[in-house]
Amino acid sequence: MTTSRRTSPPAPASGATPTRVAFVGAGPGDHALLTVRAAELLAAADAVVVDDAAAEVLAREYGRPDVTIIETTEGDRGNALTHASWAKLVARAATQVGKDAARAGSGGGLLVRLMTGDPTAFHGLAAELAACHKAGHATEIVPGVSTSAGVAAYAGIPLTSRESGSVHIVDAAASDADWSGGVADSTTVVVLGDAERLADGLEHLAEAGRDGATPVAITENGTTTEQRTTTSTLADAPALLRSGELQPDVALVGATVSLRDEMSWYETKPLFGWRVLVPRTKDQAGPTIERLAEYGARGETVPTISVEPPRTPQQMQRAIKGLVTGRYEWVGFTSVNAVRAVREKLEEIGLDVRAFAGLKIAAVGGVTAEALREMGLEPDLLPTGEQSAKGLLEVWPPYDEVLDPINGVFLPRADIATDTLVAGLQEMGWEVDDVTAYRTVRAAPPAVEIRDAIKQGAFDAVIFTSSSTVRNLVGIAGKPHPTTVVACIGPATAKTAEEHGLTVSVLAEEASSDALVDALAAHGRRLRADSIEAGEDVRRPSERRPAARRKAR
Repeated sequence: MTTSRRTSPPAPASGATPTRVAFVGAGPGDHALLTVRAAELLAAADAVVVDDAAAEVLAREYGRPDVTIIETTEGDRGNALTHASWAKLVARAATQVGKDAARAGSGGGLLVRLMTGDPTAFHGLAAELAACHKAGHATEIVPGVSTSAGVAAYAGIPLTSRESGSVHIVDAAASDADWSGGVADSTTVVVLGDAERLADGLEHLAEAGRDGATPVAITENGTTTEQRTTTSTLADAPALLRSGELQPDVALVGATVSLRDEMSWYETKPLFGWRVLVPRTKDQAGPTIERLAEYGARGETVPTISVEPPRTPQQMQRAIKGLVTGRYEWVGFTSVNAVRAVREKLEEIGLDVRAFAGLKIAAVGGVTAEALREMGLEPDLLPTGEQSAKGLLEVWPPYDEVLDPINGVFLPRADIATDTLVAGLQEMGWEVDDVTAYRTVRAAPPAVEIRDAIKQGAFDAVIFTSSSTVRNLVGIAGKPHPTTVVACIGPATAKTAEEHGLTVSVLAEEASSDALVDALAAHGRRLRADSIEAGEDVRRPSERRPAARRKAR
């Protein structure tokens, strides 16, 4: 449970406007480690003071659209002058937020000071807190997951064990760092700093008397999908750090490092470090990106289509009104975009989901069904086999004059939709209103860097959720490299991919984005097992590219 400490400031100086200043821990890198209280404060903040680009991304992700981002340069951690400068900057920013809020008539305002890891560890918190108190601002401290504990946990290394009962944390940049406290074999030492300072710090630890054979784990990009942990010894680690091959920020020294082989959980995820291309918009791909992250992958979206309103909206408006006038028995949804188009038209007319009362609803597959559920509607009919128009026709009941009081079916679809479903329903006796709910146009090509990454094999996998995503991606960006794993949501999509010269390696067991990502993860496990059996150490398909192609990238 997240706890916070609030302190009461002295009365503000005459004419000053008090502001709430929250010193918030951002955690070590993984946004999922942000505390609930931290997320609440970021969402309410008028301004956020950040130290680096990662903190700015976090502030923009959780902050209001109009939030003010105030940047500062981190400098040397041990530099008291730098801490004093930051303190003045934060106090001035808080005063300005208060003035702006007063002009707007909204009170004193809220400034969030976002700090990597935990704000109480290796930050100039004391100086900044004192400056805010002196200026008369109310303050709050929200703990965060510390870099030392968070990175160690994600590396699969406990800080303590039965044999190692103490922890010594050292900032390698501090000129007065105490290395003697980490000499005992029963102590786990956590060293923070960049590669050069870590190298110096580990040498100081050895000079203080720690055994050179002590295991060392060096972690870079901790708690992110780019995390990499390299193990060495105290004697050899400094040279490795100075080789330029690593860009770490944490080193762990001690007997608990040897437990990593059996406790590693993050870097052993089936898709860990994979770069996966998702040919959809960010809004559409949100759940897929989250599912990929659960397996350790980083999903990147590339929009392949642009959805636009129909050229003649009157037809759609008449159909929507027909929902409440008893014109239809069924409404059939064949895409998420159709669900979105109907919802927007309902809101435009002043209606809501109650317009579907008494109607039967069909969905072409799991993704579309989930979009309906988010809207508050549960589909009455889903394909039991192939998730497609053909599969939906196989389970759709024929019109019965006795059982069905109305024979109308409303099909809101794209302008390029095929006639398979319409023709099949008409053959079964239904009267179909095939209405263009939206138009699809091919999106503009992605940036040249993304096109090159697709063609040269920088992506480890691409997941296709429809035939149109296959056609459009190839059209705007070219064919994915042969080393890129191609995953498809169903047989129809796989057939289209093969027609475009792609080899399909993964097919979802059911037509849902979750099932597709799960199938990709299962494939990743098999690839990793095969690599280990062959005596290789290949974690990602992109690592199998010839050296010439890696250099070209």
